[in-house]
Parts: sequence; structure tokens; C-alpha cells
Amino acid sequence: MLIGSYSTSLVVISLCVAVLASYTALDLAGRIATAKGRAVYLWISGGALAMGVGVWSMHFIGMLALRLPFALGFDLGITALSLLIAVLSSGFALWLVSQPRLTAWQLAFGALVMGAGIASMHYTGMAAMRMTPGIDYDPTLFGASLLIAVMACGAALWIAFNLRRNTPYVRLARGGAAVVMGVAIVGMHYTGMAAARFADGSYCGAALTGLSGKGLDNLVLVTSLAVLVIALLTSLLDARLEARTAVLADSLILANQELTHLALHDMLTGLPNRTLLTDRIQQGIQAVNEQGGCFALMFIDLDGFKPVNDAFGHHMGDQLLREVGLRLREDLRSQDTLARIGGDEFVLLVQLTQPDDAMGLAERQVGLINRTFKVAEQELNISASIGIALFPGNGSSPQELLMNADAAMYHAKGMGKNGYSFFDVSMNTNARKQLQLLQDLRNALEHGQFRLYYQPKFDAVSGAAVGAEALLRWEHPQQGLLLPATFIALAEKTGLIIPIGEWVLNEACRQMSLWYAQGYESWRIAVNLSALQFCHAGLVNSVAAALERHQLPANSLTLEITETTAMNDADASMTVLQQLSDMGVDLSIDDFGTGYSSLMYLKRLPANELKIDRGFVRDLEHDSDDAAIVSAIVALGQALGLRIVAEGVETDVQQDFLTRLGCDSLQGYLLGHPLPADSFMADIRSAEQTVAPDKSYK
Repeated sequence: MLIGSYSTSLVVISLCVAVLASYTALDLAGRIATAKGRAVYLWISGGALAMGVGVWSMHFIGMLALRLPFALGFDLGITALSLLIAVLSSGFALWLVSQPRLTAWQLAFGALVMGAGIASMHYTGMAAMRMTPGIDYDPTLFGASLLIAVMACGAALWIAFNLRRNTPYVRLARGGAAVVMGVAIVGMHYTGMAAARFADGSYCGAALTGLSGKGLDNLVLVTSLAVLVIALLTSLLDARLEARTAVLADSLILANQELTHLALHDMLTGLPNRTLLTDRIQQGIQAVNEQGGCFALMFIDLDGFKPVNDAFGHHMGDQLLREVGLRLREDLRSQDTLARIGGDEFVLLVQLTQPDDAMGLAERQVGLINRTFKVAEQELNISASIGIALFPGNGSSPQELLMNADAAMYHAKGMGKNGYSFFDVSMNTNARKQLQLLQDLRNALEHGQFRLYYQPKFDAVSGAAVGAEALLRWEHPQQGLLLPATFIALAEKTGLIIPIGEWVLNEACRQMSLWYAQGYESWRIAVNLSALQFCHAGLVNSVAAALERHQLPANSLTLEITETTAMNDADASMTVLQQLSDMGVDLSIDDFGTGYSSLMYLKRLPANELKIDRGFVRDLEHDSDDAAIVSAIVALGQALGLRIVAEGVETDVQQDFLTRLGCDSLQGYLLGHPLPADSFMADIRSAEQTVAPDKSYK
């Protein structure tokens, strides 16, 4: 028998290739486990090729390591068949470990199939030498090589299946497992090689026509390493890309969750908003229809919140609303819903065993709100008016139930506040009117239904007209001409006051620009600003745009804000008022004497005018206190260098008294009613001709 020897360097190289091929196989198994759809089959195909080439290369380099006393060669076709067997066996292994489960019998069957494939590859590769006479194999070592192949494949499958998920230190674990698998594969190969017996006088039939020559081992090594490294790098880069994609996906999911939360919850209190409440009511309706039972919808409006907000500012008001939300939740169960749907409006949706339970719950809610709140070291007292609508009975949809609960709440307010009221059909008429009025109000601006009426202002001494105040009217298609008291509160409640206010500002500037062109250059047009408008971020830009659009000098416009609005957040008000003042716009403090002025702030306000509230003017003739207050306001205004305007002048006595006190200008029904622009100018011109017939204007 011929005795062969082995090249130590090639044996070591074959071991390294086996370890690298094992690590690549384990890494690819992990990629396949996380892939989806067609990507799974692409990874299995690519992985089968890389792993098959790696295992086959280890086998081929191992055979090239054999040194015999004759030249060796390898039949190209048989060698290619051995490579194909290696690729198919690797593909089967990767497919098997990609399954959701790997039972014991599946593992045993897979080990047999893959072990048989690896052994077939080895002995097919040996047959590629086409030895004459043929290779004789030692039965014991041959059987041992088969056993090693099956056991090694079983271990490899088990390891690959359990290391396919990304866990802490998974790469370190795969590295250790790859060494074990590589040693097992090499052990099987060299056991099979040891089983081979070459008879004396043997020669290699493939030496002349097959693969042979110096450097073949290097070619195989470089090729196999290239395939393995490319596969491994592709896997690593894809894993990194997938990890980044996963991070981005998690970020997107988190962002979507946050957006969904913001869309369904009130930002101030964190409670559900109207949208989420409507969905919960719909769910409640469906549950009652399917399973029976009942629920109550309680519309909770805070009494006395506005004075607190006005006196202490929005910051304190916001804190109070948060405290109210926390306190109302004290009495709730997990299946109940508390929502905030407006400024100081909360709605409670509560499941009931029977309708009568709503009364006790409403009493507890009223009691909770009645307890003193301590906010920023201030003790605040408010109360609540609650309207209750029951289902079934008081509506069939979320919108109808909310509307009816709202109507019941207003009834509770009308009964003296600090209490509750159950909905009754008689309340529905007013609720429907309010709902219809709101719908009409939304369409009024678009359909051009708003009008401006102008009430003249006169110089207190000379009696000459000095300008006008623009007053809003709504020409309702069915109800006729409506005064602001009918709809302004609704407009402020819904935010419609912002676009309406911009229209008023623009229309007043347009009209004043016409009067200015007619020669009334000394006139000023006064426009009232609501609290919501004043707090709106775009106010200064809107004023500047209206003046620019109509080419109107800034000092021809007077903006009137109430004393309470100006003092609500004095520092913020100062900033806005200063911007308007710097622009050249006149500023008037309206309803002076009725709010919560601080003289320290008042002297800093860049105002040009104080307007005495009509409430003080009305009883001047009969109430000495009102006369004293008006006298004090006039003196204060004069000391601060402000023009003094008195509104609500309805009698000659009032006119004389205010003129003697030193008021600069007067307005009221005695002097002129609010009229459309054409009628207003007709009255002005008539008065001018009466006072000075010879005076003409451009």
C-alpha cells in the first residue's frame, strides 16, 4: 500500500476555510430568519452558494494537501458534481433552519440528509481523481467518517437554528460555534481521507486530462475566500442597513403614536379631546345596543373660571384647568372617559347600572369642584354647572347627545349655577337654535353677510365730527340684522372671531381710506379687538397688511381693547401694544374702570386714549358715586397725557357734564346712531351744512 503525507500549511488553510464557511453559514442563517417575502429565497440561494463553495473548497484544499508518489489531477465533471452536491446540501440546511420550529425528528432527519450530502460530496470528490486501480476504503474509518458527518451536521443545524436571532453577544457565540463546526467538518474530511487505501502501482487517471498543475490550491483558496468574504460582507452590510431601518421604523412608529396621541388628546390636560370622546360615545352606544345597560354624558362647565383667568392670567388659568382635570378623575373608573373639549368645558362619559345613578355621580362632581383649589400658593374657588344626557333616551348619536347635554348645562347655569340638570325635550329648541346659528355663522363670512355700521365721534367742545367707531352687524338671511351680542360669544368660543375680526379690520380701513381721500384727513376710525384677536400671533401683521393694502396712514386707525384684556398678561400685552404703537396706530383702552387695572402697568402702556365705560355715564345724573368715578378717570387720563372719550351719551345733561370735566370727544345715541357708511356720511354732511353752510370739503 502507498503511504501518503500531508502539507501542514494546506491542512491549516483548509481548517481556516472550514471555520470561515461555518461562520458565514451561521450569519446567513440569521439574515434568513429576519428576511421576509422573496428576500428569504434570495438569501437561501446566495447562502447555499457561499456555504457550498466554502465547504467544498475546504474539501478540495484538503485533497490537494495529500502528497502521493505520483501526480494528482481531478476530473472536471465529477469535481463540478461534488461542488453541486455541496451547494444543494447547504441550501437544504439553510432552508431547514429558516423554519419557525425545529423539532427533534426534523433535526435528526435533517442531520441524516445533510450528513449524507456532505459525505457524498467528499467521496464524489475523491472519485474525481479516477484512480487505477480504484481507491479501497477501510470500513471502520469509512463508517466513522459518515457518523462524524451526520453528527457534525446535526450539531451545525442545532447551533444555526438557536443562533439565528440577534441577541447580546450573538457574534461572539457564532464565532465559537464556527470553530467547533469547522473542526467537525475537517475531522470528517480527514477521517474519510484516512480511510482511503491506495494500492502499490496506482496512478491517477485524471492527472493528464483533469484539473491539475501548480497553483491550483491557491486558485481554489482565493476563489472560495472571495465568495465567502463577499457573502459575509453582504450579510453584515444588510444587517446594518436593517438595523438602521429598524431604528427609523421604531422612530416612525413612536412619532405616529405621539401624533395620534396629540390628535386625540388635549395638550394642556392630557385628557381625551372631542375627537376621541366622540369615538368613545359611539362605542358606548354600540355596547348598550348589543349588551343592554345605559350611560350618562355629563357636560361640565366651570363657573367663575373667567374672572380667575382675567385676574391672574392665562398661566394660572391653565394650571387651574389641569388641577380640575386631576380632581375630576379621582372619582372615575377605568371604563369611564373624562374629556376636555373647550376652554373650561369638560365632558364625562360614565357607564351606569341604572339611570338614577347619574344623580349621585353629578352631585359628587359638583362637590369635587366646590372644594378650594390651591394653585401656585393661591387659594381659588370655582364651581361647576353640569348638564346630563342619558342613553338610551336623550339622543341617538354622539353629536345629538353632546348637544343635549350642552343644553342641559346651560339650563343648570340659568337656574343659578353650581348644580346639575337633566336634559328635557323642552331644552332642545334653544340647543338646536344655537347649533343652527353656529352653522350659519360659519357660512356668513363666505357669503358676505357681515356689515359695518359707523357711530360718529364728536369733539366735546366744538361739536365737529372727529371720526367713527366701526360696529359689526350680521345680516342674517332669515333673522334679519343681528347685533354682536347675538353671535360674538359664539364666534369667540369657536375661534371664528379671528377671520371675522380680520374682515372687520380690513373693511374699516377700506372705508376710512375713502373718507381720507374725500378730505377727512384728521378723522380716526376705531375698531374693537376681542381678547382672542389680541392674543392671536398674527395680529400685528394683519394690522400692517390692512393699512398697506388701503394706503391708510397708521394714525388714522384706533384699535380699542378692553382694560381686562390689556391687563390679562400685562408683560405680553406691553410687547404687542408697543409694536402697534411703533407702527403709528392709535391705541384706546376701552371700558375703562370696569376691569382690574394696575396703575403701575397702566402708566407703561403705550396707549393714546381712555374710553369711559357707558355704565358709568348712564347714571351720572342720579348717582354721585358714578360722577366721582368719571371725574377721577378724566383726571387720571389727563395726568397720563391721554385723550378721554366718553361713550353712551344719551342726554344733554350727560353731554354738558362730560364736556365740563374735560373729555376730548363724545359718542352716544344723543349725538348719532350707528349707520351704514352712506347714511352715516349723509348725516355728517347735513350736520356740517347746518353748523357751517359755507364750509366745503375736497
